[in-house]
Amino acid sequence: MKKLYFIAIYPPQEIIEEIKIFKKDLAVNYENSKALKNDAHITLFPPFSRELDLENDIHEAFQKIDTTISPFEIELNGFGSFANPKNPVLFVQLENNDRLKELYLKVHQRFNFMKYTFNPHMTVGYRNLTYENYLKAWEIYKDKDYKTKFLVDKIILLRHDENWVPIAEKKLGSI
Repeated sequence: MKKLYFIAIYPPQEIIEEIKIFKKDLAVNYENSKALKNDAHITLFPPFSRELDLENDIHEAFQKIDTTISPFEIELNGFGSFANPKNPVLFVQLENNDRLKELYLKVHQRFNFMKYTFNPHMTVGYRNLTYENYLKAWEIYKDKDYKTKFLVDKIILLRHDENWVPIAEKKLGSI
């Protein structure tokens, strides 16, 4: 049986709850119910499919990620979007962060079997967000203020079992 896995950074619960308010707004006012399915996070390696009996290999590779960098702060500042008419995305924007890029590269050293562009953000609206509703929402969100920051001190490996479930974590600063 195949399962989906991915690697992410999760903010503290209070920030997840703050971002959930924006997701609820998109669900109620812009018919974007899918936005509520996942908690706010920063994807370090996107979802990939593997046989469940290969999960030990995934754990092993995850534990080999070099996390010897010190915990660091990420600043969230305002909103951004990907204006793709077929798949528009509205998100909370991150300030440029060299430490985050360094962490991504360390993850990519162990998980490099899939090409993707690292464009760190925290998704607010996507999937069943129509382009028309995206344009309406973007009119509101493009100038909306939202600023906060949090300490990144670990990365998390998740598996999809109806919902995304954390199955391993690795603290920063550890070998």
